[in-house]
Amino acid sequence: MEEFTEESVTKNCDDREYVLNAVKQNGKFLEFASDDLKGDKEIVLNAVTNVGWTICYASDELKDDKEIVLAATTNDGQALYYASKKLRNDFEIVKSAIENKGLIFKYASKELRSNKELATIAIKNDKRAYSFIEKNLEDDEDLKKLLE
Repeated sequence: MEEFTEESVTKNCDDREYVLNAVKQNGKFLEFASDDLKGDKEIVLNAVTNVGWTICYASDELKDDKEIVLAATTNDGQALYYASKKLRNDFEIVKSAIENKGLIFKYASKELRSNKELATIAIKNDKRAYSFIEKNLEDDEDLKKLLE
């Protein structure tokens, strides 16, 4: 198996097959791909499936692609931070993110931060997520009990 390095990927940043193989080995190599390849769905999907936070290097178009963002947030909840505004309002995306990083609830849309089911998941994962729920849930006894 070929050993990829930052230098080798940078040198071959326009070579689709080279970059694809590199991100399959370690998603972090997406950083060194050309801008064109950062917009290649197959490459980015392989990178974020391997290392979720590497969505930060993806094209804006792919940060608005549900399949890409779901793969990234399932791997690493922090990826929600890089998702498009539209996808921060997607129940499935937000749920996948907060299931593994409750505090990331702060980046969900206002609408979803007022959803009791999502608030419950986030708070169970990280009690600090309570500080990001919307006002309509602040007096909810079930949510308050999660803080005990």
